[in-house]
Amino acid sequence: MELALVGDPSNGVAKPSCDSVGSLPAVSSKAVIHPPVTSAAGATLGRHLARRLVQIGATDVFAVPGDFNLTLLDYLIAEPGLKLIGCCNELNAGYAADGYARARGVGACAVTFTVGGLSVLNAIAGAYSENLPVICIVGGPNSNDYGTNRILHHTIGLPDFSQELRCFQTITCYQAVINNLDDAHEQIDTAIATALRESKPVYISVGCNLAGLSHPTFSREPVPLFISPRLSNKANLEHAVEAAADFLNKAVKPVLVGGPKIRVAKAKKAFAGIAESSGYPFAVMPSAKGLVPEHHPRFIGTYWGAVSTTFCAEIVESADAYLFAGPIFNDYSSVGYSLLLKREKAVIVQPDRVVVGNGPAFGCILMTEFLDALAKRLDRNTTAYDNYRRIFIPDREPPNGQPDEPLRVNILFKHIKELLSGDTAVIAETGDSWFNCQKLRLPEGCGATHTDRLHAPDNLPRFHLSFPKFNNERLVIPNRYEFQMQYGSIGWSVGATLGYAQAAKDKRVISCIGDGSFQMTAQDVSTMLRCGQKSIIFLINNGGYTIEVEIHDGPYNVIKNWDYTGLIDAIHNSDGNCWTKKVRTEEELIEAIATATGAKKDCLCFIEIIVHKDDTSKELLEWGSRVSAANSRPPNPQ
Repeated sequence: MELALVGDPSNGVAKPSCDSVGSLPAVSSKAVIHPPVTSAAGATLGRHLARRLVQIGATDVFAVPGDFNLTLLDYLIAEPGLKLIGCCNELNAGYAADGYARARGVGACAVTFTVGGLSVLNAIAGAYSENLPVICIVGGPNSNDYGTNRILHHTIGLPDFSQELRCFQTITCYQAVINNLDDAHEQIDTAIATALRESKPVYISVGCNLAGLSHPTFSREPVPLFISPRLSNKANLEHAVEAAADFLNKAVKPVLVGGPKIRVAKAKKAFAGIAESSGYPFAVMPSAKGLVPEHHPRFIGTYWGAVSTTFCAEIVESADAYLFAGPIFNDYSSVGYSLLLKREKAVIVQPDRVVVGNGPAFGCILMTEFLDALAKRLDRNTTAYDNYRRIFIPDREPPNGQPDEPLRVNILFKHIKELLSGDTAVIAETGDSWFNCQKLRLPEGCGATHTDRLHAPDNLPRFHLSFPKFNNERLVIPNRYEFQMQYGSIGWSVGATLGYAQAAKDKRVISCIGDGSFQMTAQDVSTMLRCGQKSIIFLINNGGYTIEVEIHDGPYNVIKNWDYTGLIDAIHNSDGNCWTKKVRTEEELIEAIATATGAKKDCLCFIEIIVHKDDTSKELLEWGSRVSAANSRPPNPQ
């Protein structure tokens, strides 16, 4: 029998492992003892992975411990510049990595084998749908157990350890199963580079007995991480620009619309540039809110079909040409497939592809390069914006509530709008908050602009990386408004608030969360307190799943009411800075906001807003009926 001793990063204590079924570890004269890791070497698999995370800017890792990842967690903790954030469950750890990636450009979570991996799946699927690079690290089985026909705990009782891997294959862009040291360096670096290049999650499984072992490939310092750049086909780029410029310059009243894939294309600056130079009015699709400068005078609001900002849909749908940059047309963004758009009028610009009208289509073209080049070829045309100014009538503010009148949702968001500044960020949970937060006009700094600085720690050792396209720096312009529209997993915002606030400590996060969503993931308010975060959470208590009610009502949409402030007080337990308030009227709301931004500005503030169960935005009523109609379409005749 061979005994392997795995070094501990802090004290060099070795632990025995056994490769025989049902037998205890025993030392023989043939035992192979791996020397404990010394600080001089530091050349272990665990140290290499931890160092890579720091180098790419993921300086916080959201984790849940389990016996398969404990040794690896020791190395993450020991790495200078890396902080391990313990979460209450794996789902929230994944959501936190999602929120962190939105602010920092990349996020990471660490869980244990299968029971942890399958718990985090939903969050990783959401990150995949939203094009977020999340490094999902799983502590895997002992390398000696592969191929032995053994049954392990934390599995479904079969000697096949690949169930977890197969689940991750469809929701990550690369999977690395590390059960030997010879190719561990290559697998880790390839996984991380792929996540950054593709802007998608990756899966890295590390054998539980390998984190403390050294290998020659880990010993060089520094080892550059090379990420091959994406390049446009220059001939295709020139032809695409010529075709699009000719198409748009012939139009009388063209418009621009920004879509969510502007983020993955890193084209915020390019879109802002073409919006400025062209003179066109520009709108944003709902899932791209915050990706364009809303303080610009020619910004006309959210284009969302029948539930668009007032006068926005009229201008977009009456245009004789429209350029959509990075759109996603799904059943939600199209309001049940009811948009009044025509393909022959559209220039569709995706991160690596351009389609002009009904054709031609041009591939291998980067959105940033296309928009920059097109901006120089477009004739300035303000006709559509002039039309917008003629018909535009400002929205009226909702009337103030009467003394002791129950608080209305529109009054709540009127006051939230006044909270926004360049020092805030907004997280909107799935539900009516989608629609109410869309109406918030983001001030400069609260939405992303091309003047935003690189959002990364000042001491991030970028010289360890090789990003030739970005002059050895990866440009990350953080968004200041986030919601998860493509995947729409209720409960996402609690973990996302935790992760975003941890990454963007210069911003105060304002989260709008419904009671039904909050019940899914409430536990990690505890982690926010442990991290000393100072977000403001508006918990909207209307007694159920309101967005589902407007699609299809039933008794299953009614939930058990909680004493939400009482719950947070119990979680607080006099440990950390926390302040809670239950609000029923506008007067109480004004007082609560004043306290949260004044005496309690350095606290996590939890404000429970009690409203009527039927108090919803008019946009949700319209959207819900149209989505319901789309869901209820009868089968096509056979």
